[in-house]
Amino acid sequence: MEEIIRIHQLSKRYPGSDRYALNNLSLSVWKGEIFGLLGPNGAGKTTLISTLCGMIKPTSGELFFNGLNYRLHRRKIQRQIGVVPQEYALYPTLTAAENLYYFGSLYGLSSADLKRRIADGLDRVGLTEFAGKNINTFSGGMKRRVNLLAGILHRPDVLFLDEPTVGVDVHSKEVIMALLHELNEQGTTIIYSSHHLNEAQHFCTKIAIIDDGKIVVEGEPRHLIRAVSGATTLENVFIHLTGSQLRDYA
Repeated sequence: MEEIIRIHQLSKRYPGSDRYALNNLSLSVWKGEIFGLLGPNGAGKTTLISTLCGMIKPTSGELFFNGLNYRLHRRKIQRQIGVVPQEYALYPTLTAAENLYYFGSLYGLSSADLKRRIADGLDRVGLTEFAGKNINTFSGGMKRRVNLLAGILHRPDVLFLDEPTVGVDVHSKEVIMALLHELNEQGTTIIYSSHHLNEAQHFCTKIAIIDDGKIVVEGEPRHLIRAVSGATTLENVFIHLTGSQLRDYA
């Protein structure tokens, strides 16, 4: 397998903070993986994903994408990734088709190609008949499906997902997960983050659990479960490694 993301001794400390959100973290992701980044609240998961997406700069360390250094080739790399955030990144007063056309145009796709991809995408997720409806009339599951399409119109090499199925109905979840598996089979590497540990256990080919800004453990879900005495699920492993103490913060 070929390495697509390499993180070397990455650290991040926010201004005014007395602790590191990421602490000398190193990690590799290989092409074609569905890589789960899991961790309790405040563990550094969001900071790591934001750094990988180029939204924040690390305090120190190096990040490489397909052999390119993020510090030197940030814009080029960002055009090769797709991001599907937990919050809907959609304009509520625009239609589904208008939203997709806007986001797709940011990647320089030709009008004809973009229209084709939008039509194909809406058909794939069962929303063709709602293409001309405003997003603010959509259910949560419908918005999730459009949110996903907006992140994949340019056919990224790596797709970042943050809680892609939170708050959706069973049928929308089935459509979303099926599409994600198709994308992965076609060569897209997926970086997945969620608090749905059962979903992560069955969806991800590899898992890294983060706590206190460091990688606590990494491996295939079945191997991680076998390594913990008495564990039968990834949730058992997660609690064993991170503890049962509440991680509320404000």
